[in-house]
Amino acid sequence: MKHFNLGTQSGIGWFTSVRKSETQVFPTFLFARTGADAAHLTDMNADFIAGLEFWEREKGVSREVLMAAVEEALLQAAKKAVGPARELRVEMNSKNGDIKAFAKLIVADKVISQHDQISLFDARRIKADAKVGDEIEKEVTPQGFGRIAAQYAKQALMQKVRQAEKAMLLTEYKDRVGDIVSGTVRRFDRSDVILDLGKYEAVMPNKERVPTEEYQVGERIRCIIKAVQEGERGPEIILSRADTKFIVKLFQLEVSEINDGTIEIKGIAREPGFRTKMAVYSRDSKVDPVGACVGLRGQRVKNIVRELNNEKVDVIPWSSDVKAFVTKALEPAKIKSIEMNEATKRVHVLVAEDQLSLAIGKRGQNARLTARLTGWEVDIDAEHIVTKGFDEKVAEAVDQIAAIPGITREQADALVHAGVTRLDDLLQAEPGDIADIPQVGENAAAILTAARAEAERRSVSVKS
Repeated sequence: MKHFNLGTQSGIGWFTSVRKSETQVFPTFLFARTGADAAHLTDMNADFIAGLEFWEREKGVSREVLMAAVEEALLQAAKKAVGPARELRVEMNSKNGDIKAFAKLIVADKVISQHDQISLFDARRIKADAKVGDEIEKEVTPQGFGRIAAQYAKQALMQKVRQAEKAMLLTEYKDRVGDIVSGTVRRFDRSDVILDLGKYEAVMPNKERVPTEEYQVGERIRCIIKAVQEGERGPEIILSRADTKFIVKLFQLEVSEINDGTIEIKGIAREPGFRTKMAVYSRDSKVDPVGACVGLRGQRVKNIVRELNNEKVDVIPWSSDVKAFVTKALEPAKIKSIEMNEATKRVHVLVAEDQLSLAIGKRGQNARLTARLTGWEVDIDAEHIVTKGFDEKVAEAVDQIAAIPGITREQADALVHAGVTRLDDLLQAEPGDIADIPQVGENAAAILTAARAEAERRSVSVKS
């Protein structure tokens, strides 16, 4: 009975794969060398068994599963090497790596088909009491079987390990969507970032990158697991630093009151790398939601801003009152007035002219984030202050003086044009001060008397 070896002594070496999942934790062998000794296979050495043990330990694939895959591959190799043999099977010893190929042959007086039959003489060399018509299992391991077996076994093991990797990846990460993980930047695939999570690789697509951030190979960064999905090359772990959920998760980790549910994040709007607005609400009236998120001396929010590479983070109190909510969201701009349109869900905000640019923000950022946070369209305008002209002021002063009982409009007009524009001016004047004014003359004393009477009337009115 012949035995054969798939180890290095028999001319079978180690091959190298290019995928990370197969190079760093993938002991590779079964690569046939050239040479005359490849045809003379003895016993499989310890390398193959060590490889199976390594896969079992690192990949979590049982040795029995790997052995079954190799045996199936070797059976296909044997069929190709031996040819049409009756009930061909390949057996591998999982302890010592010994591989044998067998075929069940029928004992016959005269052998017509060597693939199906065995002579009685040869059969009795295997089994002493064999007789015509019996089935005898005979080892049919061919010479030169090592090269073919190596190729088939290599492919089978790679496929089985990849399948196991996929299953383990899905099992380990499918329930971790939304968690923050830390990884090392390994390389770039166009604009996508490939990160090493330790056991697996993950990808951060270009759209999930923060536009203001630049990553370097070897740099360690934190991301949120956005999805675990099937890609072109099997399951992929999709990471993100641009998703708003990344901010939410950072606050959950940093602020215990959010993690235990005392404080609820009601809404969040973000422009990655530039600014984030987050609305918070406290279920406990004794807990200030903004203060808890900011922390003592702002330490909590500073830690998050540092993780975000100095992206601005505004934490505002949530309110069911839309006007109050919008007012807080637009801070630090000061609001003059707000008008709401429930039908169109729009608010019209008036601010002072010197507050307009602050309310709108750089390139409209503040207004845009406020609209996304509150769910209302926000229109911001500057309040226009109408400045009265000189003629309007004169006419207004004439009206005020003429409204005093005992003073005609002509007299009021003359007094205003002479510089007497208020009731107080008349109260401080003497008859001689205004007697020279046209339309006043001898009526100066009467006009002053009327002014004092009006002042007295207004004083009584205020007291009552």
